[in-house]
Amino acid sequence: MREQTIKKSVELVGIGLHKGVPVTMKLEPLPTGSGIHFFRSDVGVNIELKPDNVVDTTMATVIAKDSHKVSTIEHLLSAVYAYGIDNLRIVLDNEEVPIMDGSSIGYCMLLEEAGIIEQDSTKKILKVKSPIEIKDGDKFVRLEPSDECVFDFSIHFPHPAIGTQKYKFEFSTKNYKEEIARARTFGFLSEVQYMRSIGLALGGSLDNAIVLDDTTILNKEGLRYKEEFVRHKILDAIGDMSLLGIPLLGAYISYAGSHKLNHLLTKKLLEEEAYEIVEIPQEYKLYDYELAKENA
Repeated sequence: MREQTIKKSVELVGIGLHKGVPVTMKLEPLPTGSGIHFFRSDVGVNIELKPDNVVDTTMATVIAKDSHKVSTIEHLLSAVYAYGIDNLRIVLDNEEVPIMDGSSIGYCMLLEEAGIIEQDSTKKILKVKSPIEIKDGDKFVRLEPSDECVFDFSIHFPHPAIGTQKYKFEFSTKNYKEEIARARTFGFLSEVQYMRSIGLALGGSLDNAIVLDDTTILNKEGLRYKEEFVRHKILDAIGDMSLLGIPLLGAYISYAGSHKLNHLLTKKLLEEEAYEIVEIPQEYKLYDYELAKENA
């Protein structure tokens, strides 16, 4: 299995969830060994995707360089990770990635339009060697050694439409597109006024989020999955784990995890060197490349 990039550049225009401003995003292929980079074309700043560049995890994952930020990166990165893309340049003319419909299915379609090509270098993977955990009260995120890539998530909200939800996702591109990609971000109407007072959720609407009042879901079309709320938390976790810069082989387990806990988990994993870098065994099928190749 070899490193991957996209076959051709693709572009879209949207708005940012939190700042609510228009943004043009272009995805461009990069040579083998380059990694994932964000480029702010409006200020001429390149930001490499790595845990040390994370500057904020309040309601979204934010990276920065020289005070120039790129915000709400997790949904796009979740799809990029799911399609096995190692080398990519993400060009933005503003500070926030377009929110699309609040899920990652739009990014999946964009990647399929771009197509995927194999490159010269052999693909490596980060294999978890020993358990690593971050806790915050009863909340936790944990990585454990595993021969499979698994995301096992539980949440509880005291709301009639959510309650306790659990979902165990066995990773592959095909499974991701079918089980995770269409799960939307969600928020509570009671929190919207406060969020907007601190400059967040300015672009949020029923078109790009599930919105709940005290008793029910306000979106007329309802949910896309029975467990859409916890599936979106898995979508976020995959995007946050992608900041490791390399595919993960291990079990991610969480109760009420967050962007902050995910970030601390990636840093602890690297600091304690609780992993080894290995080539992906030929029989180990993480990615279903034909999904993108057939649609290119």
